[in-house]
Amino acid sequence: MAKRRVHEIAKERGISSKEVLGVLQAAGLNVKAAASSVDEGDIEMAFNGGKQKAVAEKPGGDAPAKKAAATGNPPEAARAMGPTDKVKAGSGRAAEGRPPPASSTDQPPTGGGGGRRRRVVIDSQAARRQPGPPPQQQAPPRRRGRRRRTPWVEPDLTVQPEQEVEIPITDIPSGATVKEVSESLGLSAPDVIKKLMELGQMATLTQTLSDDAIEVLADGFDKKITIVHAADEVAPQPEYEDSADQLVERPPVVTILGHVDHGKTSLLDAIRQTEVAAGEAGGITQHIGAYQVHHGDHTVTFLDTPGHEAFTAMRARGGQVADIAVVVVAADDGVMPQTVEAVDHAKAAEVPIMVAVNKIDKEGADPNRVRTELARQELTPADWGGDTEFCDVSAKTRENLDTLLETIITLADIQELKANPDVEASGVVIESRLDPGRGPVVSLLVQRGTLQVGDALVAGGHPGRARAMNDYRGERLKAATPGTPVEVLGFDGVPEAGEHVRVVANEREARRVAGERANRLKAETLARRAGVKISLEDVMARAQQGDLVELNLIVKSDVAGSLEALADEIAKLPQRQVTVNVIHDGVGGINESDVMLASASGGVIIGFNVRPVGDATQVAAREGVEIRTYSIIYKVIEELRQAMEGLLKPEDVESTVGSVEVRQTFKASKVGTIAGAHVMSGTVTRGATVRLVREGTIVYDGRIASLRRFKDDVREVVQGMECGIVLENYADVKEGDIVEVYEVRQVEQSLD
Repeated sequence: MAKRRVHEIAKERGISSKEVLGVLQAAGLNVKAAASSVDEGDIEMAFNGGKQKAVAEKPGGDAPAKKAAATGNPPEAARAMGPTDKVKAGSGRAAEGRPPPASSTDQPPTGGGGGRRRRVVIDSQAARRQPGPPPQQQAPPRRRGRRRRTPWVEPDLTVQPEQEVEIPITDIPSGATVKEVSESLGLSAPDVIKKLMELGQMATLTQTLSDDAIEVLADGFDKKITIVHAADEVAPQPEYEDSADQLVERPPVVTILGHVDHGKTSLLDAIRQTEVAAGEAGGITQHIGAYQVHHGDHTVTFLDTPGHEAFTAMRARGGQVADIAVVVVAADDGVMPQTVEAVDHAKAAEVPIMVAVNKIDKEGADPNRVRTELARQELTPADWGGDTEFCDVSAKTRENLDTLLETIITLADIQELKANPDVEASGVVIESRLDPGRGPVVSLLVQRGTLQVGDALVAGGHPGRARAMNDYRGERLKAATPGTPVEVLGFDGVPEAGEHVRVVANEREARRVAGERANRLKAETLARRAGVKISLEDVMARAQQGDLVELNLIVKSDVAGSLEALADEIAKLPQRQVTVNVIHDGVGGINESDVMLASASGGVIIGFNVRPVGDATQVAAREGVEIRTYSIIYKVIEELRQAMEGLLKPEDVESTVGSVEVRQTFKASKVGTIAGAHVMSGTVTRGATVRLVREGTIVYDGRIASLRRFKDDVREVVQGMECGIVLENYADVKEGDIVEVYEVRQVEQSLD
């Protein structure tokens, strides 16, 4: 009979193992722990009212029982009693349902009248030591004879449902080593390595693991984890209880969004009366700029976010740090795809939106058309009863620019933008670049507190000290208050745009915090590279198209924002046939180290708004490394696409030239079998590639050795004519066979 463990019974019945043990022991079963095994029959007997006879009865239990001594040991007296006694030993009934009487009682005679009266005396104090519920009432005496099964009184098992123990969620950093994962999960390192071996991965104690491997490990050990990425972590800011008298007004931060070539930079240029658009390559803003404009007693901070679709991520970042989003729409062009995208970014960031309808001075300008199209995007004009402010302006003629600024200031007053300038400064990186003369230059926006010269800073994985600060006009500053954009010198590297910046106690603390985060980012990068694998299905599918081809790139740019945008555009290129690997990217000029890396990996160097420095050009010529520099992102992507297509193998394309039916065969001693055939379609050429088809099956694939017409060798036979054909190294030609004439041409492949 099958056996089951106590804890399995408890799980099935929804009660605790301790309660199951109590029921089984009360039924006379010898179980002591949750891991004990019990027969299925005994389980049913215990829970459905049965008694365990094996313990209560002995073989030959029908023999007369000995008289129990009144002054003996109660357990011995209980063991001496027979099965017909009022109180049965071993069953626990005296303690459970029928408590013993206070004094000894005479038992009635046994059935038949010839029995001897026996008296049983039980020590009530010993009975009280037996386990069981408190006594209820004395059971009435029964006549002796055939035992009648006492109805089972099921114990009250109504208990509160056992609460599920919640498995704690463990945070594990991305790129953690085997040792770190084992410590985080509370496991031994050999167990983790053994599990990895079962999963088909050999790893050492100090080897980093990919995120997928960590998740599979945790699942194998029934652990709940959360992968923590260093790039997603934001340094905790100290919380302050700012009172009303500590808060002061700060300038609103306004971002300019919209479609490419709708006049965003020209509008901002007209507002601050400087020429910026003329210095941008192709008239397109290549990186974020931050400027301040004074209007009356008010100051407004503007962020000029690039509008080209390649800078989607930069535009989204600009929307997240801004207080007001101004969507610029050309009156003669209307709402375009990037206009809708810009609106979505502002809505996602929960930033108030106002619309500047630009180029109203051009012919064909229709501001009402713009209002109608934006109303479909849930931007209903205020003069139509909606909540969105519209302003018709012209960057070229400077018409209504004052009205635009007044509207922005009004929206800022409604929000009551304030900040505490008396706390440790914090903000966000707007842009960063590597200047040849000054080193890393970081443009940041102070969001809280006052940033002063000499403060120790941390921006992502880069520490620094504010050695010098300049405003948007290039003038030196000693302090920057909330809402002020500044250029800071003193970082040891170039942080990415969008990184959080905060002031720490000293440079030592800054190096410690930045070092921890930099190590985390490096470990994550190594883990991602080690964890990149191609599935068998991908290999098979791509192998049918040709060998797996890789194009390795080293990308350098002048600013971090452009580098990020360029990486996004490269990632959008089709990579099913040619894989593009950006093995290194960075901000600054192209140096010898970049050239040597490209030489070792067989890669190409792409420079965006940067040039080779030092001996990089000579080293590249010696190593045979190609360096390409660009100033327009369109050119980069276009030439990359052409280079990827050049790596593709030409595709073999088969086309049918003609079809011939064999109508008669002849035997010739010198040439073998001659097929007398009729050209049904196309043409037949001597030396052409053919396949012989018999009843739908290809029986030969080769070439035509000889082609004749009326005993003359001919070069070609056209449709409707008859000819004689001899196949190369094949003589088993039969009447009714079809000779298909075909040719194979090589066609250049494209990425699409």
